[in-house]
Amino acid sequence: MGDFSGKKMAIATLGCKLNFAESSSIAQQFVRNGFAEVSPYSSGVDVCVVNTCTVTEHSDKKCRNIIRRIHKLNPDAIIAVTGCYATLKKEEIEALEGVSFVLEQDKKGSVYSRCIELLEGSPCSPSAAEHIFPACSFGERTRSFLKVQDGCNYFCTYCAIPYARGRSRSVPVDTLVKQAKEIAEKGVKEIVLTGVNIGDYDGGLLPVLKALNEVRGIERYRISSIEPNLLTEQMIDWIASGTKFQPHFHIPLQSGCDSTLKRMHRKYDTALFASRIDYIRKKMGDVFFGIDVIAGFPGETDAEFDSTLSFIRDVIRPAFLHIFPYSRRKGTLADKMEGQVPEIVKTNRVKALEALSDELHREYQERFKGTVQKVLFEGRVKGNMMGGYTGNYIRVERPFKADMIGEIAEVVI
Repeated sequence: MGDFSGKKMAIATLGCKLNFAESSSIAQQFVRNGFAEVSPYSSGVDVCVVNTCTVTEHSDKKCRNIIRRIHKLNPDAIIAVTGCYATLKKEEIEALEGVSFVLEQDKKGSVYSRCIELLEGSPCSPSAAEHIFPACSFGERTRSFLKVQDGCNYFCTYCAIPYARGRSRSVPVDTLVKQAKEIAEKGVKEIVLTGVNIGDYDGGLLPVLKALNEVRGIERYRISSIEPNLLTEQMIDWIASGTKFQPHFHIPLQSGCDSTLKRMHRKYDTALFASRIDYIRKKMGDVFFGIDVIAGFPGETDAEFDSTLSFIRDVIRPAFLHIFPYSRRKGTLADKMEGQVPEIVKTNRVKALEALSDELHREYQERFKGTVQKVLFEGRVKGNMMGGYTGNYIRVERPFKADMIGEIAEVVI
């Protein structure tokens, strides 16, 4: 494969932080071989990769619209489609005008070589499914996403991701440490660990955290999301002992009602969830908790939804809610359940959760007003301002100073 200087490539990414890490690694392959990376909505693009998501029906529709828009702007471009939607609905995507080829999730690491084969006029050769595709992002000067794990063995009744990404498998620790060192060499100070079910790392997640904690140059780590049943007291004790891992946890709740959790096939109940929150607060103080919640799961009655609201408002009181209206996904058990909730009811429940989230977020931020916090500053936000995040994930804005990008400074918030 030769030098492709003068060629342009673009990548459109939908969905989770894991997808963004994988997209960054794919783009790096092109750039290392002479391609210039441009916006997917630019003209004159030679290759465009679309990394898809299928978490909801809206995600599928958005993917299709992006593919159509890219083809309209660049009718002669190679359009390669991969990701979760590409795995579950391959034939549907192949039927879209302009799509050159579709690669399932387990062949994502072959995107670059397939594109080059087409550019050079060679037929696309078949490739074996990969065990795991290591990935990390290098696009930002302040933060990088590092893929630790892929796939999931849980098969929650609402979720199509295990069917798209396969069983749980892990990136070897030595590979992760090597990638973290490469990230540090680029001057990046914060790494966010990503995966589908990070806590299910083969052999346990704690040894991975300890190994990464020793990498020089990285000053902050965050765990993008971890199941409450896999966030052990031993792990919490270690994080709280003075490590680089920040007082910020993203933990999926999905419902604050035990009967709903049981129908979802979640591996915990509200008592376990509350005990994890209490234990973390006992060990680490007033940390930032982001909580995932699904509104309108099949069979969710008004009383069950009220239980969720009450559990969040009166028991755990997180700092922020990530809210998702339930979306039917073909092939999942929940798709066939009775008691599908009307869309208008889902919408109203989402609004109630959003109002509660706004209240909780304001309350959390207010508690830190006037305190001194360390902020990792990012680039320009708007006008003459720049922004960044504290260790406990409070957004802070200050007048722009170019020499502060990528630096950690103490500020009064």
